Amino acid sequence: MKAEIIAVGTELLLGQIVNTNAQFLSQKLAELGVDVYFQTVVGDNAQRLRQAIEIGRSRSDLLVFTGGLGPTQDDLTKDVLADFLNCELIIHEPSMSKIEQLFHSRGIHMVESNRRQALIIEGGEPLENTTGLAVGNGLFAGGTLYLLLPGPPKEMKPMMEGAGGEWLRSKLGERQPLYSRILKFAGIGESNLEAKLLDLIDGQVDPTIAPYAKEGEVAIRVSTKANSASEADHKIDAAVEKIKERVGEFLYAQNDIPLEAEVVHLLRASRRKLASAESCSGGLLAELITNVPGSSGEYLGGVVTYTNMMKHRLLSVPMTQLEGEGSPGAVSDSTAALMAERVRELADADFGVSLTGVAGPAESEGKPVGLVYFAIAERGKAADVHTLHLSGDRSIIRLRAVKATLYRLWQRLKD
Repeated sequence: MKAEIIAVGTELLLGQIVNTNAQFLSQKLAELGVDVYFQTVVGDNAQRLRQAIEIGRSRSDLLVFTGGLGPTQDDLTKDVLADFLNCELIIHEPSMSKIEQLFHSRGIHMVESNRRQALIIEGGEPLENTTGLAVGNGLFAGGTLYLLLPGPPKEMKPMMEGAGGEWLRSKLGERQPLYSRILKFAGIGESNLEAKLLDLIDGQVDPTIAPYAKEGEVAIRVSTKANSASEADHKIDAAVEKIKERVGEFLYAQNDIPLEAEVVHLLRASRRKLASAESCSGGLLAELITNVPGSSGEYLGGVVTYTNMMKHRLLSVPMTQLEGEGSPGAVSDSTAALMAERVRELADADFGVSLTGVAGPAESEGKPVGLVYFAIAERGKAADVHTLHLSGDRSIIRLRAVKATLYRLWQRLKD
């Protein structure tokens, strides 16, 4: 079955809110064994909404609407779809009673427009809204299924998980749900990863293998349809083993977690502590680490020594190291090593990591934008320093540098 999600609301087109409903609905439909082929966003305009319905019906078996069920004149979804199907809109009396009772209990006068939230398309099934007032609607007409859900996520999600999902299951019958596993990689780019797996991707039948990238990390989604989770695991496991044979050294997780979460997990498992000293990254490494719930048990803290004076005062890096004719400078491998070693000693941590470099927009100390040094100092060992030559704007360079640092730390902890 091919499905299309139609999100209704001019605020979505203007970028005033993000269409998180489509992501949620795609996941839920996959669990029901329904393939989402298209996602459409249309404004609060009757003519354009009708066009979207016409196009959707021509190419999909199921149209799922979110938004446009409210009380105002620009809430058009039910009106336009009813007109398109040559059906009447009727009042669903239980929903109308719920609305009237709510206004009465609050001592507020109910304006006539609120009656619109109790309208359903004749011949369809009302879907209870447990967290709001606008009733949903499910109907089958002309060979197409139509599911109408509210726009606010706090109303849409419970309806889809409740009455909407139940109605859909009753129409779909027994179907194989889609199961997926996310493999997360670091230390390798999307194109290189794909090149190493190209024959597996090109020859895929079941399970399917699909790469996608985020900054500093790459993921592969392995998906299959199966009658049970155990059957799906059996098929996915076989595909994952083939992938691991090619690129297992870069695989840090078999679920959708960021690299920093796995680093914290490994620190916790080995009962070791981390401290950080950052310059060009401006505290981004500390931010990512502390975004991981419970990381306070493994991350002792960090310093942002953005200027040479702060590197000297807080980390005791000699000024002769940082400035003066013939000095290595702040952007150097030896400074990175000193920063990592000093912050480790300062915090009495098992690991100290540091970053120093040129994030841009202009060169510094005569050194180019994108040159970054990072170091990992482990208790009882000399600091290990790495050099990066990165491209991109300031934010991209900072993020890539931090992710590279986390990758090397992950390797150290894993080994």
